[in-house]
Amino acid sequence: MKYTMTVSPDFPLDHIAGWYIFNTWLQVKLGINIHLELYDNFDLQREAIERGEIDIIYANPFDASMLIREKGFTAIVKPHARADEVVIAAAIDSSIEAIEDLNPETRLAKTNDPDVNMIGMIMLEPANLNAKNIIEEQVDTHILIAKRIFSGHADIGFFLKDSYDSLSQFVRSQLQVLVSSQIDDITHTLLIGPNAKDLQEEIQSILLNMQDLEKGQGVLDSMGIKSWDIQTQEDAEFMIDLMDTLVD
Repeated sequence: MKYTMTVSPDFPLDHIAGWYIFNTWLQVKLGINIHLELYDNFDLQREAIERGEIDIIYANPFDASMLIREKGFTAIVKPHARADEVVIAAAIDSSIEAIEDLNPETRLAKTNDPDVNMIGMIMLEPANLNAKNIIEEQVDTHILIAKRIFSGHADIGFFLKDSYDSLSQFVRSQLQVLVSSQIDDITHTLLIGPNAKDLQEEIQSILLNMQDLEKGQGVLDSMGIKSWDIQTQEDAEFMIDLMDTLVD
């Protein structure tokens, strides 16, 4: 049987090769055929999920909620010490130095990453800003957010912290961080779909010991992941409930 794996489109682009290496490594360890399909954006990925084409997914927290509660996916592991934190940044030469400096009609550049946008909007609340009194522009990548800020077309941008940290030193030198979230309990998660349930225990065991297996540490390094921690269904449900609380 052939399985399909995918990765949330918000991962740093310099880790693309790492995910292909991981897919090949995992196929060898399991002795099965896994096809890695990467999507350019969340909409295309969700369409594939709706068609039932995805069996294994490294999902962002927002999509993990939908996959677990609506599609019957099971959480098995999460990256070690790698919470999904959000950075709000402005141009280094901007007069904006803190969230409280922002005013209505602030121009925001963002991707369509749902959990980043949810957390980012919460972080704007001290300035009394919301979706009704800011000007939003959606772009495809975090580097394009930075470019909109550099060019003066956006006042601030929402970044997944991992993606912000992966920007080149030159790009980051042109930006200033206004605020960074510290939620800790929200993270990407590797999920197994109903069609691959038979692989759940084996994949979990392999990944939890990946750093000790042949070539495992090198593959982890190529993905920007230190190691994997167990993610129980109860842990995943707690994360989902926390996100629901933040939204409310």
